[in-house]
Amino acid sequence: MRKLFGTDGVRGTANQHPMTAELALRIGAAVGRYFRRDATGVHRVVIGKDTRLSGYMLESALTAGLTSTGMNVLLMGPVPTPAVGLMTRSMRADLGVMISASHNPAEDNGIKFFGPDGFKLSDEDEIAIEALIESGVDLAQARHIGRAKRIDDARFRYGERVKSSLPRGLRLDGLKVVVDCANGAAYRAAPEILWELGAEVIPVGTSPDGININRGCGSTQPDAAASAVVAHQAHVGICLDGDADRVVMIDETGTVADGDQIMALLATRWAAEERLAGGALVATVMSNLGLERHLEASGLRLERTKVGDRYVVERMREGGYNLGGEQSGHIVMSDYATTGDGLMAALHVLSEMVRSGQPASVLASQFDPVPQLLKNVRFSAGQTPLDLPGVQSAIAGAESALTGKGRLLIRKSGTEPLIRVMAECEDADILNQAVDSVVDAVSEAVSA
Repeated sequence: MRKLFGTDGVRGTANQHPMTAELALRIGAAVGRYFRRDATGVHRVVIGKDTRLSGYMLESALTAGLTSTGMNVLLMGPVPTPAVGLMTRSMRADLGVMISASHNPAEDNGIKFFGPDGFKLSDEDEIAIEALIESGVDLAQARHIGRAKRIDDARFRYGERVKSSLPRGLRLDGLKVVVDCANGAAYRAAPEILWELGAEVIPVGTSPDGININRGCGSTQPDAAASAVVAHQAHVGICLDGDADRVVMIDETGTVADGDQIMALLATRWAAEERLAGGALVATVMSNLGLERHLEASGLRLERTKVGDRYVVERMREGGYNLGGEQSGHIVMSDYATTGDGLMAALHVLSEMVRSGQPASVLASQFDPVPQLLKNVRFSAGQTPLDLPGVQSAIAGAESALTGKGRLLIRKSGTEPLIRVMAECEDADILNQAVDSVVDAVSEAVSA
């Protein structure tokens, strides 16, 4: 069982376990030893980060740990998470590291890793690394300590890769685009790329100060961008999260479209062009039932996985599929990228706007979602409320009420201390009663 690694790397509040400089140094040494499996040759690791203040601390600590085991560290500064996967492969590095807590508030931070193939690590890799963290590692001899240097052109390399995923010669001339970068990792790259493609760009969330990432902006708080779309009479809005690996879209009326709608659009378009591998889309158990029905009506399949974009990618690789993602906005297009890429997905939506001549309000509303309700209950360290009889009884009752009418999903968040209670049902009364009964039981359990 993993103790440090969650759904997407190691994550927590900065300067509290496990996000301390001391532990980051140990993690760096352990992962450096794990990927530097021989004492000869040149070994490289690329490190990117978002704009959090604590990124400086963790970057320095990780660099110390990695170089202590003989790894040469290439520091890219603030870049989107998908740029780390790209640069790990293109620079023939042994390892890629992204310092980010994604959509979480600025007080949090995280560390996620990419293997030499540019893909996130497997559960087995993470378990082995945790064992090295606990046992300690042999350090490199003095003459074999690694070096560190800055790489200044990482975001430009990333930008060229993103643009190359679009049809040759495509331009966005005439499109007015609001882009909300969440004061995060894409605050420079996203507006630059859109401008280079010819769009008129209205930036939001592009003034990071170390503590305002995701604050009142970004994919989890799109109201500011939606207001900007309406105020500027823009054609479309793009809302990224703190590390730009997820996106939600905003149509010209200010209506928000989540990852399910984006995936529905891309899947049906790719299928029409006979380039949707396997005739299937890979998504998690959180994706709306309406998406599944929409795909089935088009003769396509929905392959579901547990929550986490890396589990989506694993299923895509196992089955040979090339499109997948999450309702939250991680969109994985494996023909072009090794992980979710919010900006790339958004550009493919804009490409379809140009090709079809249809407005975002038409393209971003592919299906009518089944009513879905999600509520969270926060719990404290050491608590296991889902194991208690009262909670189990409430869950059984809710499942019984939804039988034949909808579905219930209850899980622990892999990134925050939350119990997530989600249900789908076309009967609003049954839906609310099912979710509230479980939330009340969990709330009572954690407050006892």
